[in-house]
Amino acid sequence: MPRRRQSVHLGSGSDGTEDSDSSAEREQTNSSESDGNMPKRTRLTRASLRLSQSSQDTPDVKRVGDHDESPPLTPTGNAPSSESELDISSPNASHDESVAKDPALRDSDKDLSHRPKRRRCHETYNFNMKCPTPGCNSLGHLTGKHERHFAVSGCPLYHNLSADECKVKATTREKHEEESKVQEESNRHATRHQEHRQSHGNTREPLLENITSEYDLELFRKAQARASEDLEKLRIQGQITEGSNMIKTILFGRYELDTWYHSPYPEEYARLGRLYVCEFCLKYMKSQTILRRHMAKCVWKHPPGDEVYRKGAISVFEVDGKKNKIYCQNLCLLAKLFLDHKTLYYDVEPFLFYVMTEADNTGCHLVGYFSKEKNSFLNYNVSCILTMPQYMRQGFGKMLIDFSYLLSKVEEKVGSPERPLSDLGLISYRSYWKEVLLRYMYNFQGKEISIKEISQETAVNPVDIVSTLQSLQMLKYWKGKHLVLKRQDLIDEWKAKETKRGSNNKTIDPSSLKWTPPKGT
Repeated sequence: MPRRRQSVHLGSGSDGTEDSDSSAEREQTNSSESDGNMPKRTRLTRASLRLSQSSQDTPDVKRVGDHDESPPLTPTGNAPSSESELDISSPNASHDESVAKDPALRDSDKDLSHRPKRRRCHETYNFNMKCPTPGCNSLGHLTGKHERHFAVSGCPLYHNLSADECKVKATTREKHEEESKVQEESNRHATRHQEHRQSHGNTREPLLENITSEYDLELFRKAQARASEDLEKLRIQGQITEGSNMIKTILFGRYELDTWYHSPYPEEYARLGRLYVCEFCLKYMKSQTILRRHMAKCVWKHPPGDEVYRKGAISVFEVDGKKNKIYCQNLCLLAKLFLDHKTLYYDVEPFLFYVMTEADNTGCHLVGYFSKEKNSFLNYNVSCILTMPQYMRQGFGKMLIDFSYLLSKVEEKVGSPERPLSDLGLISYRSYWKEVLLRYMYNFQGKEISIKEISQETAVNPVDIVSTLQSLQMLKYWKGKHLVLKRQDLIDEWKAKETKRGSNNKTIDPSSLKWTPPKGT
């Protein structure tokens, strides 16, 4: 059977004829490979060659031309391109020929490794391209993120902008996006905090994450742990008690006083079971050592302000809450330990404080005080009144009340204490009003008694006079009129007590008052 020869047409010359040397070389190669059967030839590229190598276990491949290290030349005299054509033999070839051709395949792979990869046109700019917008130099981009553009969609000039303006707008957009992200994060944390507060109220610590830096938060946690450890040690030692009224006792001068009510001292002091207070400047401290050092250098021996009354060892100082704010605030905090209805702590500027002291060779010791508004539209002559526990039941409470009414007489006003009164305050005022009315009736020589006249002479409010007369059963309603009954038995009983007290009775002497009403009152 005659052998058919299939030639591979690689290229043509300018005159349409093939190169004779290349054709003879191909014919010689085809005749040497023939084995009596007609092999099947296929036209493949180098990429197809690699795919067939990977898909077939023992492919029978033959390179065109000699087994030189240099690639064969094309009919045009140039090296073959990446898509030059090669012949691949059929898988029906013998096993010996495939084994002999394997080294040649490996050599062909090595020959291709030195050739650079082809770069695709979209990986880099083609600087020969230009923007179609007339007058545009293709510089800049509408997004502000690229240096060049080649389309109308990215042309700043087409959008009536410049390249610099596009960059500024891009920076502004990025800044706004960052701010919006921060705002969203803040809103999310605020929502979490609000939900946490609604769920747990004051029974849980507020969420502290994302409020400050992690470093500061870690320092705060360490401080919390250290403070908790110190408090636990104090609790074991018995220096801290649990409960709403944390301060159980105060050391005030030479007295140790048990407190009655809670006072809003700062938290680090309110935790302590005992508080140490200077009896002259009323500064509060945490320990006996601090108090001893303070007393060694404290120059105060009496309250600040003007001394408006003195008789014997008893003195009264007028202290302006605006001029001596710290002292008055400390006085209010101290008073709250023994008063239930007191609400004035820090807003002391609109008030005047009248502090009663008892003097000895060490200084003027606090006995009690009362405060009054500088301008009271309801004519209250007392806003808050307190006698220190160590001076109670000794007549100092009535002295303070009497002094407040003495100031009202000098002002030519009718005064009354501000409500509500504490339990002890109500008892003291009723006792004072009873004593004033009985003294007035004992000295009264007329036949008719007028409540208005009693009020003008004693500076006691008519409402307080009527309530006191009713409690004494000295006010009766008869034939459409209110009559004041003069009960001689009550007057005699009061007189006997007055005589028994004698000269030791603690009273206010109006002649010892050196005071003029403040301006604006």
